[in-house]
Amino acid sequence: MITTDFVPGAPCWIDLGVPDGRAAADFYRSVFGWELEPLTADDEQGYGLLRHEGRAVGALGPLGEEGARSSWMIYFMAADVRACADAVRELGGTVRVPPFDAGGAGTMAQATDPQGAEFAVFQPGGRKGFETADVPGALCWVELMTTDRARADDFYRGLFGWTGQDVPMPGEAGGAYELVTAEGQPEERMHGGVVEVPPEALELRNGKPYWHPVFATEDCDAAVERVTSAGGTLQMGPEEAEGVGRLAVVADPFGAEFVVLDPSPADG
Repeated sequence: MITTDFVPGAPCWIDLGVPDGRAAADFYRSVFGWELEPLTADDEQGYGLLRHEGRAVGALGPLGEEGARSSWMIYFMAADVRACADAVRELGGTVRVPPFDAGGAGTMAQATDPQGAEFAVFQPGGRKGFETADVPGALCWVELMTTDRARADDFYRGLFGWTGQDVPMPGEAGGAYELVTAEGQPEERMHGGVVEVPPEALELRNGKPYWHPVFATEDCDAAVERVTSAGGTLQMGPEEAEGVGRLAVVADPFGAEFVVLDPSPADG
């Protein structure tokens, strides 16, 4: 589970890059009830907090890189962002945005793993991270879709010290799904999964691996209906995942993908 008791290597923040912040805020308000708190004078294109029942669950802002596509960025806590950035390079990754101070909130950097999946690291300052997690309307899991799980494991274990545990993929997909946990944490603090897929499964991203967030919901089917009614699209599901719950892969109107999950165990 993801918590707000942050430890190095665990998810601690998420943000969304979009070309139209106001339209994105309207979409996510319709889906999750989130409210946008602008942090800049330009509330159309500036950076703003997304709040659920008053608590920050993440943020949104303009696309920061030329040619970038709309997507969610997962931030992992780092005790020392600069040392973490050095380690990214040593392990074969790329630092796209060098460490910088985020207005007193903390120090952050953005990176790309050796297979091309983008992520970020955050060293807390005035802000510790999101203020709620693992409840309906908030982040409850993160997933890496990669074309080479062995290389991804080497990279992230070297960077964060994660431990992994394989479980069979649900349904007829076959293969294994890796559950990952921050270094030194108990099994109940698993925060994400890693799954290997062929390049053709990543066609919408030109074969590029990526991280996506999983948001908890009380009713997966109702959440999907809200997504599509607000201009988003259904990518997969809804379907039952044994021992996990009912889930669907969806995308917002700008193409940023995420998962909605009703974590209630499937009946039968």
